[in-house]
Amino acid sequence: MPHRLSSRIDIGIMLIIVIGLLLTILYYNLLLSIAGLVLFCCLAAFIIDREKERTQALSDYYQNVVKNINELSNIALEHLPQVIMVVNQDNRLEWYNNELPKWLGINPQLGSEFHDFWPNLNLEPCWHKTGETVFQNKNRFYLIKYRPVPPHKQPAPNRMALYINDITEYEQFKRNTEAHSVLFGYIQIDNYDDALQGLSEAQRTSILFEVNNALDKWSHSLNGLLRRLDDDMYIILIEHYAYSIATAENFDILDRVRAIRGPNKFPITLSIGLVEATSGITMENLGLQAQSCLDLALGRGGDQVAVNIDGKITFFGGKTKAVEKHTRVKSRVVAHAVKEIIGESDVIFIMGHHNEDFDCLGSAIGIAAMARAMKKEVYIILSDMNEGIDKLTDVMKENPLYHDMFISPEAAEHIHAANPALFAVDLHIPHLAAGQNLLSLIKKIIVIDHHRRSEDIIKNTLLVYIESSSSSTSEIVTELLMYFSDEPAISYLEATALYAGIIVDTKNFTVQTGVRTFDAVAYLRRNGADPQFVNQLFRTDYSTNIVKAKAISNSQFFPGGLIVAVCPTGTPSIQIISAQIADQLLRIDHARMSLVFFQIDDTTVGISARSLGELNVQVLMESFGGGGHINVAGAQIKNIPLPTIKEQAIETAQAIIRKVDKAHESNS
Repeated sequence: MPHRLSSRIDIGIMLIIVIGLLLTILYYNLLLSIAGLVLFCCLAAFIIDREKERTQALSDYYQNVVKNINELSNIALEHLPQVIMVVNQDNRLEWYNNELPKWLGINPQLGSEFHDFWPNLNLEPCWHKTGETVFQNKNRFYLIKYRPVPPHKQPAPNRMALYINDITEYEQFKRNTEAHSVLFGYIQIDNYDDALQGLSEAQRTSILFEVNNALDKWSHSLNGLLRRLDDDMYIILIEHYAYSIATAENFDILDRVRAIRGPNKFPITLSIGLVEATSGITMENLGLQAQSCLDLALGRGGDQVAVNIDGKITFFGGKTKAVEKHTRVKSRVVAHAVKEIIGESDVIFIMGHHNEDFDCLGSAIGIAAMARAMKKEVYIILSDMNEGIDKLTDVMKENPLYHDMFISPEAAEHIHAANPALFAVDLHIPHLAAGQNLLSLIKKIIVIDHHRRSEDIIKNTLLVYIESSSSSTSEIVTELLMYFSDEPAISYLEATALYAGIIVDTKNFTVQTGVRTFDAVAYLRRNGADPQFVNQLFRTDYSTNIVKAKAISNSQFFPGGLIVAVCPTGTPSIQIISAQIADQLLRIDHARMSLVFFQIDDTTVGISARSLGELNVQVLMESFGGGGHINVAGAQIKNIPLPTIKEQAIETAQAIIRKVDKAHESNS
């Protein structure tokens, strides 16, 4: 249209110029101007007629083009090698192109539900949105791109346009590639020295032959590659589909090897660390990550598998308690390292977990004794919730040596030191620390703990000593004290604090107690530990006993041996009381696992979990962000109501019980 208007203006200008010339000629010659006027009229008539013809021809051309485009677009739309559908909110077809009948082999009626032929297609999450998703129907895979159809008079779109492609070949190639991706790992006999101790060479060779044979058969069943690096160390390569098979079998190689026993009846246990070789990872990093997974499995007590796939750690096994090590070589080495670290530092900070218990405080006092023996400035950081240990801290503060030793996390942040060191005791998970800010403010961090190692561990540590076979962190610190100095480095009060920590975590020497536990206790008794004073610390008043009785009387017993209780809100030292209630519940006949829930504050709910060792409460508590041991664990959850947490925990615990019972049935 603009082009036609421009040509008309040009013609009009030329005609005006011609009229001007005719007027000029009229002034000089009348006859000549008349002849020119006749010629001008003929020319104007001719131009007007030609303009009409051209306009009609152009109009016919436009109409023909539009008609052809509409026909071509309809043909292209109908024969597009892609299914296009328009559906309404009732999941009914309102329109589809010719490709859909070709895919289905039938002509679906308009108004019928697409679930009649694609039942696995769910559009509810996609309605009124733009995006894409993949769905599977039978053995085919489809990529669907969905778009809302703009409404006419409705306030919101009531139709969706679906553009669907068959991506079966691509999806099968993708899944086949994933199935054949490689996992690299280390396998270690984690109790090699202890299991073979005292055996003859022939007996050792026989046991190792059985272990090698079991591993070789297992690797062969997975089409994997197994190679032995040392007497107690192997490497393995398996494909992802084989890992799925091993997962479905719950890595029963752990059970098969554990059943191998020599004349000393000591079970053999394995720890396995696996990592998937993703694109972009170097061989060096692959090996480091596999070693990290193995260390994680060993740190959690061994007899289990840690697998890293896409950065997510998954654990299998962990059915047995961590086995106590017979030698203290590692304790001696760590003790010398701790002594060097303290000697190089000018201020020593010691911190445990939030809401400290006697094991946390006792081990902190033990480390403080080391620092005090080396004439170092030392502080023990306590959280604002430590009512359960107030009897011991009050007694300690009466002694001039400890009067100013206990400080808050906020006070610690304002103490400036050129070269400070922070000891994290009875703690290795960052979010459980009494003062989390200190973990980033102090660069030299030493972790000493007895809990099974979690995936989430304090980063950038100078030294990590996690001994999950120990009864308590107080036991570990006591062993360090044995090798710290030739002369006893602790007073009777410090020895009593460490003794109290061991008593609490072993439940009066009934849980996780070994030979080294009693060796540590003997050392503490020789240095003045007072059992009578410890008994005074643990005495409870009449109202506390009423609270325990009320919680136990209102407990619930579930099939399978799960018993659950709730500690009344507002109970003083509620975390310690809840732990004691959990211990008492486990003494009930046929009880296999006890869970006690308690409200710490307006936003935080705690769980104390106990088991007889057959059921792994550590795995249960890890699902709620906590941790612990196979038979003693706990967790603290924020911003979720107690009833909701209780319901989730009971459901998860019952699933664990069913899984263990099913495994027992299959083995019997």
